[in-house]
Amino acid sequence: MTVCVCVCVCVCVSPAGVVMAQVEKKAGLLRRTSSKKPLKEKVVLMYDEIFAKDNPTKTNPHFWDELFLMKVNLEYLEAKLESLDGEEVMKIQDNINSLFHHCVQALGEEHQIKVVNALQTLCALFRGVHQKNKSASGFDIINMLMGFDKAEHRMKDLMESLNTLLCGESSDSLKSLCLKLLLCLVTVTDNISQNTILEYVMINSIFEAILQILSDVSSRRQHGYDAVVLLALLVNYRKYESVNPYIVKLSILDDEPTLDGMGMVVHQALTEYNRQYKDKEEENQGGFFSTLTSMVGSMFIADTDEKLSVQTNEAILLALYEAVHLNRNFITVLAQSHPEINMATTPAIAAPTTPTTPLGTTPPSLDMMNSTELPLDPNLQTSNLLITFLKYSSIVMQDTKDEHRLNSARLCLIILTCIAEDQYADAILHDDNMNFRVNLHRMPMRHRKKAADKNMPSRPLVCAVLDLMVEFIVTHMMKDFPMDLYLRCVQIIHKLICYQKRSRIRLHYTWRELWSALINLLKFLLSNETVLLAKHNIFHLALLVINLFNMFITYGDTFLPTPSSYDELYYEIVRMHQVFDNLHCMVLRVSTNTGQWKEPASKVTHALVNIRAIINHFNPKIESYAAVNHISQLSEDQVLEVVRSNYDTLTLKLQDGLDQFERYSEQPKEAAFFKELVRSISLNVRKNVSLNTLSQDILLKEFSSIS
Repeated sequence: MTVCVCVCVCVCVSPAGVVMAQVEKKAGLLRRTSSKKPLKEKVVLMYDEIFAKDNPTKTNPHFWDELFLMKVNLEYLEAKLESLDGEEVMKIQDNINSLFHHCVQALGEEHQIKVVNALQTLCALFRGVHQKNKSASGFDIINMLMGFDKAEHRMKDLMESLNTLLCGESSDSLKSLCLKLLLCLVTVTDNISQNTILEYVMINSIFEAILQILSDVSSRRQHGYDAVVLLALLVNYRKYESVNPYIVKLSILDDEPTLDGMGMVVHQALTEYNRQYKDKEEENQGGFFSTLTSMVGSMFIADTDEKLSVQTNEAILLALYEAVHLNRNFITVLAQSHPEINMATTPAIAAPTTPTTPLGTTPPSLDMMNSTELPLDPNLQTSNLLITFLKYSSIVMQDTKDEHRLNSARLCLIILTCIAEDQYADAILHDDNMNFRVNLHRMPMRHRKKAADKNMPSRPLVCAVLDLMVEFIVTHMMKDFPMDLYLRCVQIIHKLICYQKRSRIRLHYTWRELWSALINLLKFLLSNETVLLAKHNIFHLALLVINLFNMFITYGDTFLPTPSSYDELYYEIVRMHQVFDNLHCMVLRVSTNTGQWKEPASKVTHALVNIRAIINHFNPKIESYAAVNHISQLSEDQVLEVVRSNYDTLTLKLQDGLDQFERYSEQPKEAAFFKELVRSISLNVRKNVSLNTLSQDILLKEFSSIS
């Protein structure tokens, strides 16, 4: 069937209407005549008829059929909708309702050009009406778009049509357009829970369509990213106020191919970010910059790395959180092994990106999506989603100086908290038969050399988690102290040690690095007491740290790898006794005075009882040993000898509840955080979901031969 499109001439723009002049300026102009009266596209003229009071089919019975054969002018249609005030909308509401109705009807057409144009028109309708009427209630918006009395029927038809297109044999371009429309619909309001139209998306679920996309290798490569982000957003619709069917269905999902598919999409997105970061890092370390920094020291390195991690992929991170938090079956996906591909050497034809594109804000390229479907090579270092996530976390947790990056790091730690609490996840983390070489990114610091990746041994995954926690503790002691992140780090370490104690797992780990980091943290809290107390309850953090030491003192013989490890613990406590003595003096001073910190300081005083007993017991023995042997300064081995020979006379108190912890709960503690996070993600998705990413010319060319 050959479609002939004619072009009509309309009257030139009236100079009296300022708003209309701005709208008309955005219209598709064909050419300028000598009389300076611009000619407009026929589709623009047809839009103008819709925005007139009369029914456009009165003068043209085939109006709607012709409209959907025209190339959509998104810019003009959205601008026209945004230019109308409430009264003007009410006058033409019947026409807007009719346009919505015929868009939905056109989705069932065999003519694919009509379907494409209907999808794009619907997106313009959703965006345009919401943009102009931000203060209007959800019910008013629904009434403007489709008429409240017919809304349930219209949305049912729309969701059924989208389901059919997504699950059927439609082209990839058409399916992608459907997902873009759904993302547009979900993110039209800043707060998705205020988007009343989503009630119909709850009733007419597209959950199964999303699952089908994720379970099929081919569709996952093309549409997996959008599908996962869409699911993450839908799960967060009024999640604390009512029963959300997407939460219920995700929590009981046990289909292995679908869960694997979801994990693969998340893994590929995080891998792509890690690769981009590594490329940028190597780029900044070469050439003139490298020469300059070697001359003047490493004073510029931190600033450079800050710029590398400005933008993170919080949408995909939210999807990972929801999967880990809601679905216990997803834990197995975290450890699913596959080859670790060096993407820098993988031949690929990447889509061109502008130099200003921030890292992690766009889905991975199709080449990236295809690259992991490869057979395992026994000679190749293997990886999994958890390793990729740990590497990603090590990047985003390096710099937490602004709120955006602070929230990214917080989400990473919340995910690790959920993992550390899960019994099955802990079993995977501590499995001696699952050893990996995990090269975490480390913040450049003047007083330490960069670790050589090749020297990293293969170890159980829990070692990498502990390394990440130690790295954060060591590198974030600053005046603008991220207290919340420190609390989460120490709690994650505590939960992992509780599992080791309970399961009697003797982990071969360099525990002294952890003890040293924790003691330095206490030292920092003491040095900055006045500044920190003005903002934070430092006694709560100090109590958690002291109780970690109490765990090692009380139960260390059940999970430390060797008896010498237990000796080294005592050595570190005695060696750094001045820090514990100063802490005791400080908490004693605060707890004996009246004030808001009296009670929390008292708890720290009581928690220090065994550490003080160790110091008071061994210090005189060490001094006596030095005096008898006429040694001014004892070596480590000599101190350890004193420790080993004097355990028998040491008396410690049994402390209850050291291996107990409060389990993670999103509601109510984290509700405000996730509300703001989802708002931020929604704004970012809305900004990036442009239907123009699927070029209209390409779409129309693709379907022009279909009759």
